[in-house]
Amino acid sequence: MTTACSNRSMQRCLIRAAIALTALLGMAFAASGTALAASKPLIRFGVPTWPGVTVQSEVAAQLLETMGYDTEQSNASPAFIVNSIRSGDLDVYLGGWMPTEKGLIDPPAEAGEVKVAATNISNALMGLAVPNYVWEAGVHSVTDLADFADKFNHKIYAIEPGSGFNEAIQNALDENDHGLGDWQMIPSSTSGMLVQVERAINNEQWITFLGWEPHWMNIKYDMEYLEPEGEPDIAGTTSDVLTVISPDMAEEHPDLDRFFTQYTIEKATMSEWILEYGYEEHDADDVAEQWIGDNLDKVAVWLDGVEDRDGDPAMDAVRTRYADE
Repeated sequence: MTTACSNRSMQRCLIRAAIALTALLGMAFAASGTALAASKPLIRFGVPTWPGVTVQSEVAAQLLETMGYDTEQSNASPAFIVNSIRSGDLDVYLGGWMPTEKGLIDPPAEAGEVKVAATNISNALMGLAVPNYVWEAGVHSVTDLADFADKFNHKIYAIEPGSGFNEAIQNALDENDHGLGDWQMIPSSTSGMLVQVERAINNEQWITFLGWEPHWMNIKYDMEYLEPEGEPDIAGTTSDVLTVISPDMAEEHPDLDRFFTQYTIEKATMSEWILEYGYEEHDADDVAEQWIGDNLDKVAVWLDGVEDRDGDPAMDAVRTRYADE
């Protein structure tokens, strides 16, 4: 019997052994890295293609990554997102617009299939609006419109055909509510409507249109919302926006549950995000990163009592990451 390595082939055997050892070490390190990566929890966001919620989700994702979590964002409709949280395929939804989505969110919440963690925006507003110079001329409520019908050319500018708010406006005109029976609603895309608004404002012409907050229009335009004087109101409504999360995620990661309970946004802040991302077309991750660095005091409120995955105050890690940015 011959040995695996004779004296004459000893050098070759040593080389083979070194190569084999290197390969084994490489596999060990790779396995270790894979295990480490696998140990990092993945938090999955469902994000409708709405500018404000896009940036809002990115802000949360960056904070979670700083705390030691991986994140993933998937664009989808609200119905798909909520159903995916129910089935365990997504974890977080920051765009639960109420009462519009009441029928979508309330049943699974009552059944314990999703958890409503917070109202992240309160009293979001939609209603008829006018430029400030029209307001100062005496148009303060929907009942004032008919008194100045000729100045408005008997027109109300609205958004996409088929929207619920357009229907509310058209129904009001059909019923001659507030003496507006001879007025016309002009439907358009949101961007098309805002082109008309900007053109009118630049020329100080009279216009009334469907406005809402949060949105960049509240920053770009000097505008006022008409008061809902008398009944019925025309397309006027206030809404709350809910944070919907997975109950399993909340139970497994109580610090994330606490964070999402405390993660609330001012309407003005959301309007700024929509302006930078939706109007000025900056990347969402850049908008989020810059905002966090400029608003560490607000972030500290969101992260009060929240620890990162190492058990340290989460705000310490955030300050370290964003202090110099």
